[in-house]
Amino acid sequence: MILSRIILFPYWLALRIRNARYDSGRRQAVQHDVPVISVGNLTVGGTGKTPMVEYLVNRLKEEHRVAVLSRGYKRRSKGFHLVEADDTATTAGDEPLQIKRKFPDILVAVDKDRNHGVEQLLALPEAQRPEVILLDDGFQFRKLKPSANLLLVDYNRPVFDDELLPFGRLRDLPEQIRRADAVIVTKTPTLLDEYERGQMRRKLHLRPEQPLFFTSIQYDAPKPVFPEQADMRYLYSKEVLLITGVADDRPLLVQLSDRYERIDHKRYGDHHRFSRRDLKDLARYVRRNPRTLLMTTEKDAMRLLHADRLDAEVRRRLFCLPIEPAFPGWEETREFDALIQGVLPK
Repeated sequence: MILSRIILFPYWLALRIRNARYDSGRRQAVQHDVPVISVGNLTVGGTGKTPMVEYLVNRLKEEHRVAVLSRGYKRRSKGFHLVEADDTATTAGDEPLQIKRKFPDILVAVDKDRNHGVEQLLALPEAQRPEVILLDDGFQFRKLKPSANLLLVDYNRPVFDDELLPFGRLRDLPEQIRRADAVIVTKTPTLLDEYERGQMRRKLHLRPEQPLFFTSIQYDAPKPVFPEQADMRYLYSKEVLLITGVADDRPLLVQLSDRYERIDHKRYGDHHRFSRRDLKDLARYVRRNPRTLLMTTEKDAMRLLHADRLDAEVRRRLFCLPIEPAFPGWEETREFDALIQGVLPK
C-alpha cells in the first residue's frame, strides 16, 4: 500500500492539480443550452454505466427527444459519428452500437471531444435536435459541465477501498465523489437493510445532502445474437459456454450457476476484439460439445455480430443475456425519477 502510493505520487499529484483548476474556476467547463445528464464512475469499467444509460433512455424517450453521446471506446473511426443500427463495433464502439440497436429511434453519437459532440447534435435540424443528452462515461471529462452528474459505484468495490491504476482500478481520486449530484451503488444484494445502507454511505464519505441510491442486476430472457439462424432448442440445454470480454463477469457467472449443471468459460479482456484464432477456437469447441449452449453479454455480442468467419454452428447456438438495473422499490424509483425530471425542460 505504502509502496504503491510512493510510485503513484506523480499520477496522484497530476490528478489533484487538474481537478483543483476546475474546482477553483481557473479552468472553465462549458455548460450547453440543453440538459446533459452524465453517467460515469471513478473506476475502469464494470459498474454498469450502459445499463443505467439504457434505463434512462427508457424513462425519457416517450416525452423527450433523447440522444446518447459516448466516446466510442476502441472504435477505429475518428471524430464525430452518428451511429446507425447497421454500423459495426469497429466504427461505433460496442456499447454505442448496443444502445442504437436496442433503441433505433433515438440519436446515438460518438465523439472523443464531448463538447464538440454536443455542438454537432445541437446543429442538427430542429426536428431531430435532442431535448436531452445522456453522456455515457462523462465524469472525467471536466471540460463539460453537465446538468446532473450521476456517479456509479460497484457495491463490491467501494472507491475508498481501492487504489489508483495500475495497482487498483481507480482512474480518478476517490475524493472526487463529492462532485456527484447523485451516487448509485450498483450490483447490490436484493435484500439490503438500513444498517448496510448507512454503512455504505459512511464508506463513500458522502455529504449529507448527496442522494444515495441502490440498484441490483435484473436479467431478462436470453436473446439470440443471430435471430434468423438461431436454434432455440439449445435454450433447454443444461450445459453452457460463457464467452465474456467485460470488466466484471462475476454476477453473470452467479446467475448462470443456478440454472446450468456445467459451465465452461472463455474469458477475454474488456472490449476484446475477437481474432480469427478466437473464432477457430469457438468452432472447435462446438464440434467437441454438440449439446452446449453458447452465452455471451450484450456488449460482447456487438463485437461478435460482425466477426469475419464466425462458424455457422456458433451462430446457431449463440445467445446473449440482457441486463437492466432494478431499484429496490417504487419509492426509491420515484425519488430517482424526480431527480432526473428536475433537470429536464418543462
